[in-house]
Amino acid sequence: MPTDAAAPLTLRTHRFKVRREAYAWLEAAAVEVNQVWNWANATSQKAARPFVGAPRWLTGFDLNNLSAGATEHFPHIGADTIQRVNGEFATRRRQFKKVKLRFRASRGARRALGWVPFKAASLRHNGRYLRFCGKTIRVFEAERFGALERWKDGCFAQDAVGDWWLCLPAAVAVDCAPAPREAVGVDLGLKDVAVTSAGARLEAGRHYRDLETKIAQAQRRGHTRRARRLHRRAARQRADRLHKFSRALVNEYQNIYVGDVSSVQLAGTRMAKAVLDSGWGLLRAQLQYKGQQAGRRVQIVNETYTSRACSACGALSGPAGVNGLRVRSWRCRECGVTHDRDVNAAKNILTAGRLLPSVSGNEPKRSSKPPRRASPRPRKAGTASMNAAA
Repeated sequence: MPTDAAAPLTLRTHRFKVRREAYAWLEAAAVEVNQVWNWANATSQKAARPFVGAPRWLTGFDLNNLSAGATEHFPHIGADTIQRVNGEFATRRRQFKKVKLRFRASRGARRALGWVPFKAASLRHNGRYLRFCGKTIRVFEAERFGALERWKDGCFAQDAVGDWWLCLPAAVAVDCAPAPREAVGVDLGLKDVAVTSAGARLEAGRHYRDLETKIAQAQRRGHTRRARRLHRRAARQRADRLHKFSRALVNEYQNIYVGDVSSVQLAGTRMAKAVLDSGWGLLRAQLQYKGQQAGRRVQIVNETYTSRACSACGALSGPAGVNGLRVRSWRCRECGVTHDRDVNAAKNILTAGRLLPSVSGNEPKRSSKPPRRASPRPRKAGTASMNAAA
């Protein structure tokens, strides 16, 4: 990382796993945090819909004034944590534009995962130990604190298995060194999770499918903790493969253009398991924050007609419809070029990403090679000529 003071900075969240001896104390602190959240939720609802008088939308500053002196009733958390909870509640309430948010349950089947926010000054580092609200907390890989000069407001967060993690956002310098290559387009799919315009592929993994039988057995036997551990194993395997692929793209290309396929919409179809196991949203998020830290440009591109349009001439001669998904390669009837379906889509995404945006922002994007139909009537996918080309 460059040490130049004039270099731009970006936030990076560092995660440290907390040692098990602090779990009981953090769980008790999380219960108090939930109480503060529920109090802020009820108080804000009453102020927004009062019995008499004008309604008022309470801000985080108003909630802090109303909760002044409440620390004497909470033995585990201090005033800084209460203020952070009030500020986070006001932010989420304004974001979702709701009078009342969901209450945080501390027990039962619908229990909220533990969360203890804090301000940067509340956490003190002393060698391999941390001091927070009078409690000594140890974490794994404590030597990594030496690379953190100053951190921002963070939190202790609990995962579904029950382990606690310390999340510390810190400012890091952006590496502005240019990449070896200029640009690449990335097409997202199911047979291959990602295919680039240069031909690189990330094959689809069966992270959840391989563990599905074991998860079902654990759930039938009532082994909830084991089922959660298996889910976490699948998630970690998926994230590891996506991390390696996204890191390779960020290190090699300066401009990265990714298709905007929606996993939320496809999750309601019969392909739901394959869609959720592919991790499209996670890959896009990794490319965005890694590109920001490395000084790259990552842009989401509309991928309409990218699978059908020929990347050489722009004719809409490719396979269409549900039956066309089985066609992995096809030949353009206009120019005669043979295309791999996914590589061709990635090249079209790259072409669309390189186009200049509209001046006013209201006009649709223009295409350097406007798509045109090869024939007046669209051809059905899966015909003999297309299958021969495939």
